[in-house]
Amino acid sequence: MHNPTGMLQGPGEKVMVIVAHPDDAEFMCAGSIAKWTKEGVEGVYVIVTNGNKGTTDKNMDPSTLALLRMEEQKAACRILGVTNVEFLNFEDGMVENNLELRKEIVRIIRRHKPSAVITENPTARWVGNYINHPDHRAVGDATMDAVFPSARDVHMWPELIKEEGLEPHVVDHLYLGMHGRDANFFVDISETVEIKINSLKAHKSQVRSPNSEFEQFIRNMAITAAQQSEYTMAEAFRYFYLGEDDHESNPVREN
Repeated sequence: MHNPTGMLQGPGEKVMVIVAHPDDAEFMCAGSIAKWTKEGVEGVYVIVTNGNKGTTDKNMDPSTLALLRMEEQKAACRILGVTNVEFLNFEDGMVENNLELRKEIVRIIRRHKPSAVITENPTARWVGNYINHPDHRAVGDATMDAVFPSARDVHMWPELIKEEGLEPHVVDHLYLGMHGRDANFFVDISETVEIKINSLKAHKSQVRSPNSEFEQFIRNMAITAAQQSEYTMAEAFRYFYLGEDDHESNPVREN
């Protein structure tokens, strides 16, 4: 892994991926997840919405699509070696970065106690000619706010401790899916890019033409992401070390 920041890089023993829709994680970080699970890291997926708006077919019933996409996500996770996937079942296309969502993410972080979290970049309103989905931005924002400071703060939703036994938890490593110059952490996926492609093909309702052109598109994404690194194919992230022993960069401040 290429880390120009020189900081601790993680991911530690357990990495949690928190995204808006089924298939978001596969596009963003499946190569990294496949690499890490092969190395013995435990993977946990958290899918915030039910994905029931993800079609142009007027005859598709949204509740049927939600169930279909859930099964597709489980299939993708099996390909990647991810044994635990949680669905929060928020309404697709209507996610807001509010306290309800943040509390749900805090709850799930405290329950699983991941050493690392990967989520979507909330600052990306567009990438090239692609306008970023509002759910992606809302989930990225809520996840960042949950990771720091809410999941670690003992007085944030104390009922989670009193009623559910969910003690505060510090996530050491945070990664935002990233494009361009703001990336500062790169994972070599040259040996797992084909697994990434196969995991995307599991999302049959979304990847309508899983042909050689699609496969090359995914490889080209990895080649482009690797340009700032020493690798030929990579996934790029904005990385933050949040571990409690990071006294040098923040010696006294609590908030």
